[in-house]
Amino acid sequence: MSKKSPGRAPSDPISAGRRWQNEAVAGYTSKNLREVENSAPKFGLAPGLEARFASGALELERSGLSYQRLAPGFRIPFGHRHAQQEEIYLIASGGGRMKLDDEIVELRQWDAVRVSAETTRNFEAGPEGAELIVFGAPGPNATDAEMLPDWWSE
Repeated sequence: MSKKSPGRAPSDPISAGRRWQNEAVAGYTSKNLREVENSAPKFGLAPGLEARFASGALELERSGLSYQRLAPGFRIPFGHRHAQQEEIYLIASGGGRMKLDDEIVELRQWDAVRVSAETTRNFEAGPEGAELIVFGAPGPNATDAEMLPDWWSE
């Protein structure tokens, strides 16, 4: 659901960098994250992972958002890092471990972790599984990821 609101005149300093006058701008967009397409099946990661990338569905222009649900004990089978995009991982339920470069950090519900762009990262759910909300950046920054297969092996 979106609400359209009128744009502001270019002379309004608050509106610098936004769309102007005759073009309607979405005042808000509302979407249930569970209704966003689950991308995990197309990459062969289901049923252990549910990954819903909501940036497009929410019409985000300057931020990124995803919902991820991991089955108990499921480890995302690759690491990744970014050229520019910093991310924040919020553990909404359950818990597990996150590998950050060579360090493994135990996480539980409501822990939040900021990860710099160049830090290689990924997550492994604990025995109860995990639900994560991940905040990042949209557009070109969303595609600046370097995927590292078999990065987390013990």
